[in-house]
Amino acid sequence: MSLKEAYKKKAEAELELAQARLVEFKAKTKSFTAETRLKYAEQVENLEHGVNATQIKIKELGAAGEDAWEHLKDSLESGLRSISTGVSDIADKLKG
Repeated sequence: MSLKEAYKKKAEAELELAQARLVEFKAKTKSFTAETRLKYAEQVENLEHGVNATQIKIKELGAAGEDAWEHLKDSLESGLRSISTGVSDIADKLKG
């Protein structure tokens, strides 16, 4: 397995975990009041947009040649960090 493929698989796994957490967050907020649900809905929606954008970046990475994929790596890492931070923020708020 090439370094590119290994990195792509790692990114896909991180993204799958974030998507699972989003499903969990949506289920948890269903029992909240309408006002509270709206507050979290915006955050979850923003996170979903980030997930979708990162999925596109992963596809671009997969299609990139061995020489070009390194240039896409930074953008993908930035997207994954943003998603991870968003998931952590929502999880912390839902705990409290």
